[in-house]
Amino acid sequence: MAERVEEVSNKQVILRDYVSGFPKESDFEVRSSKIRLNAAQGSKSVVVKNLYLSCDPYMRNRMRNSIGSYTASFTPGSPITGFGVARVIDCGHPNFKKGDLVWGMTGWEEYSLITEPETLFKIEHTDVPLSYYTGILGMPGMTAYAGFYEVGSPKEGEYVFVSAASGAVGQLVGQFAKLKNCYVVGSAGSKEKVDLLKDKFGFDEAFNYKDEPDLDKALKRCLPDGIDIYFENVGGKMLDMVLLNMRLHGRIPVCGMISQYNLEEREGAHNLFCLITKRIRMEGFVVFDYYPLYPKYLDMVLPLIREGKITYVEDIAEGLENAPAALVGLFSGRNIGKQVVLVARDQ
Repeated sequence: MAERVEEVSNKQVILRDYVSGFPKESDFEVRSSKIRLNAAQGSKSVVVKNLYLSCDPYMRNRMRNSIGSYTASFTPGSPITGFGVARVIDCGHPNFKKGDLVWGMTGWEEYSLITEPETLFKIEHTDVPLSYYTGILGMPGMTAYAGFYEVGSPKEGEYVFVSAASGAVGQLVGQFAKLKNCYVVGSAGSKEKVDLLKDKFGFDEAFNYKDEPDLDKALKRCLPDGIDIYFENVGGKMLDMVLLNMRLHGRIPVCGMISQYNLEEREGAHNLFCLITKRIRMEGFVVFDYYPLYPKYLDMVLPLIREGKITYVEDIAEGLENAPAALVGLFSGRNIGKQVVLVARDQ
């Protein structure tokens, strides 16, 4: 007798068309389709129930028809994809079983069929919030770790500047730098975020870039001796002014350039000659290249979380219908901390 296949309604977030300029909620549509909750017999696919979805700035580049990018463009008319936390419902892959919790690439929908489950990480530690696997224990955490330690090569007592410092990655870079006894300054886009940097994350100094008519003066005020490591998240005018304030043999891990993502014509940098005169190493990196270090990272960060030596702030939107607003809000700085979408509470 053939096995009965359960088919259920599946709410999804669809990209209507490629986006130019700032993304809007109307660029997305939430609609329902049907999905079978079983992995095809003989396949290695995995069916998951999505619990949390991660809103990340890199997703903006996937909303345009990009060629040669490190991540594929979204397909208009189809559900968008991103990092998330999910529970396995059915599985044909030997590394997973029904009931496993996983994090990795999944669809922006209630249920997903994942045909390349090799990209998933099994969640072994559940004494911390599951949502942390979209942030501090997921891709953003690994990004902060790889960018600061592997690319930035920090030394005790150095001067560190972090832009977009209250975001998913920046808040961790600042705390990692403090654990290394560095002097840490961050920039953010509101008084509330600046207060968060100093009062919650332990930054030595912080400023609201929107209140600073002269970024060069702001950097000299906060970092009069210059910058050894600039963790680059924004690009544009900030990068240009930082180059003038770098110290000899400084390092610039280039993580992102969110100020440029919505521009049709991106801004150039004018002070690149400083790379030569100050012997600066400026290096772009992509987190995927560092995933083999994930077990080492967990060994470092889990005890810090459990002992309260590191903290993480999340901004959680509830419901898949609110996911487009949460994602779009990243690009106007509406979120405070790591933006997460709660799709379903784990049962």
